[in-house]
Amino acid sequence: MPRAEANGIELEYDTFGAPQNRPLLLIMGLGTQMTAWEPGFCAMLAERGYYVIRFDNRDIGLSTQFDQMPEPDLLAILSGDPRTAPYFLADMADDAAGLLDALGIEKAHIVGASMGGMIAQELAIRHSERVLSLCSIMSTTGDHAVGQPSPDAMAVLMAPRAVDRAEAIERTVIVQRVIGSKTPEYEVTDQVRYDRAVAAYDRAYRPDGGNRQLAAIAASPDRTDALATLKLPVVVIHGDQDPLVNISGGRATAAAIPGAELVIIPGMAHDLPEPLWPALADLIVANAAKADN
Repeated sequence: MPRAEANGIELEYDTFGAPQNRPLLLIMGLGTQMTAWEPGFCAMLAERGYYVIRFDNRDIGLSTQFDQMPEPDLLAILSGDPRTAPYFLADMADDAAGLLDALGIEKAHIVGASMGGMIAQELAIRHSERVLSLCSIMSTTGDHAVGQPSPDAMAVLMAPRAVDRAEAIERTVIVQRVIGSKTPEYEVTDQVRYDRAVAAYDRAYRPDGGNRQLAAIAASPDRTDALATLKLPVVVIHGDQDPLVNISGGRATAAAIPGAELVIIPGMAHDLPEPLWPALADLIVANAAKADN
């Protein structure tokens, strides 16, 4: 996959569809590589007439790592002292804008999932002239009164570091089992979870990067007031069974943005189940069409 210089770092990225088509940038979530945007889903969007771009956020996958930074003090950050945060969501939004610059793209449709939704929101706030439409999936506003994880989800998120490859893979399977959709038509088998975990580990295992990204989320300010200034087509998508980012986060996001459409998907948790890909693609495309027309 190619790499691009963006915002003073390097980002690994991948594309689907013809470059002359309408650009659509996909931003993935906490500690998760761009490969979580499954090729089949990306191809589905490309077939609808978009030039689809996915990339590894800073500190994850094959993009620039920040291992030279001191370890963040997450407890202090959560207590209101952000000084040990290595960077903020705003910096990650600037990375995304820098990737558009590197690709010669003036404006794009933006889709973000989980932390990627937070970055997408920041991108729309900080670089409104670059964003044609916004789709925020299973995300939240940064207001700590909403979008909080369940105790079980928090427990797996904060589990001790794995000591070897086998434990890291098993830990990922457990995380996906806890936060993923359990509705029978959406749930995947443990074998599928295992295969995905193996592929992710063998491509790039960066647990320290995930911790720094978590610190960036915790240290970044509430976006509610800034979201109220957005003037673009927005769709907010959230599953009603999400244990990692409570549905209140999606409701708050939609309420904060004038004219935003809120779509609640029954049975969906904190994942992108393959049976829902056509519906998700249709929602993204319908929202984007409001800007394209």
